[in-house]
Amino acid sequence: MLLAVVALSAIRIGVFEPLTGAFAAGGQLTLKGIRLANEMYRTVLNQKVELIVLDNKTDKVEAANAVTRLIQVYNVSAIIGSYGSSLAIPGSEVANKMKVPMVGCSPTNPLVTKDKEYVFRVCFIDPFQGRVMAKFAVETLGAKTAFIIQDISSDYSVGLAHYFRNAFIEFTKNSKSVVGVASYQGGDQDFTAQLTLAKSKNPDVLFIPAGSYGDAALIMKQAREMGIKSIFLGGDTWEVPEIIEVGGNAVEGAYFSTHFDEKAMTTEMTKKFVEAYRKKYNEEPSAFAALGFDAYLVIIDAINRAKSAKPEDIKNALAQTKNFQGATGSITFDENGDAIKDAIVKKIENGKFKLVSIVKP
Repeated sequence: MLLAVVALSAIRIGVFEPLTGAFAAGGQLTLKGIRLANEMYRTVLNQKVELIVLDNKTDKVEAANAVTRLIQVYNVSAIIGSYGSSLAIPGSEVANKMKVPMVGCSPTNPLVTKDKEYVFRVCFIDPFQGRVMAKFAVETLGAKTAFIIQDISSDYSVGLAHYFRNAFIEFTKNSKSVVGVASYQGGDQDFTAQLTLAKSKNPDVLFIPAGSYGDAALIMKQAREMGIKSIFLGGDTWEVPEIIEVGGNAVEGAYFSTHFDEKAMTTEMTKKFVEAYRKKYNEEPSAFAALGFDAYLVIIDAINRAKSAKPEDIKNALAQTKNFQGATGSITFDENGDAIKDAIVKKIENGKFKLVSIVKP
């Protein structure tokens, strides 16, 4: 009996992230941010906060199972996860059904929160991200034509491709400006067929909303080897150092949308986060780490305001979150539980991610 009392003296927050498999780089960066936040803010309501971390292995079934275990076995008050919309969606369905609040860090597909009272996220969503990159391509880069290569097995990739396509047509005022869309399966190694088609269309920009940075890096590498001269554009999965390691010179000059840049964010929490992150990990913080950090903080803030660790009370407090000052800027949840946030456009230059512009919603 004593064991049960000891176990319940802490407030538990569950985490389900891809720590192995194709999305491991993003999952591990996210977890670094969550762990840092837990070290900096260890208690709430005079109780210790305990993280329960499960690996969803970049697998949809494992993601749903992990959320079930966090709720049924570990009795968590709230859940953080998951990197990868295709993993966050099945997890969010379980969390919502079992009435435990879940906060996504970086899953951008609209379906993550759609019709789910208990599900929130601290990032922007793909209709906005797709629009940002289409507008940037047309207005800043002067692009008149685009070709899209999408991962047909990824909810994120198919969704972002769709939003970019519609916005690109709108901004160019030309229904034929998207000259082609080619598909592949995540994890494919050879993109000759898709790139041969792309090359024949000679587009100004090649949009690659890859579910995995590894796929994006390989596509860009093979495209340059085939003599494709288009400018490469991508989404927020690109911001991992491995894309530069794998892609090498091929990724130089590519642009992508993302959630965080310390020069663009001006909150006190940004400074605290960046300093603490560098000290702990001896590396520059990524957008995914910053979003993981913020997901933890908004849950702690909600527990504080609710004066309760009951899932329903936390959910109600989360829904009221307004102008919360996080590492990634000011966070306000709309009626869908989505954060109203700026987007950042970055360029890969000299093997580094360089801030290009900040785009308001």
